[in-house]
Amino acid sequence: MPVYYINSYDITDPELFKTYGPLLFPILKRYGAEVLVSDTAALAVEGRARTMHAIVQFPSEEAALQCYSDPEYQPVKDIRHRSTTNCTMVLVKAFSMGGK
Repeated sequence: MPVYYINSYDITDPELFKTYGPLLFPILKRYGAEVLVSDTAALAVEGRARTMHAIVQFPSEEAALQCYSDPEYQPVKDIRHRSTTNCTMVLVKAFSMGGK
């Protein structure tokens, strides 16, 4: 069953953050992930929008967690941590009308 990382954060160092995506995408590809949303101009309908919102689909929870724990991702994750604040990252399962 597909799962999704939903990420929201404020970019505090745009120059450093520019290096994040090019390093991240090959790692995501290895785990069968697809970036569905990546937006720095989200419209806040309720609450406050962060400067970045992303939704990344993985084929399974196992693939998503393996990607997050991948040793190659750790220095890339550090770039995100150093170039952003107010990060929220959650892993959610796909919705099924059958409730499964």
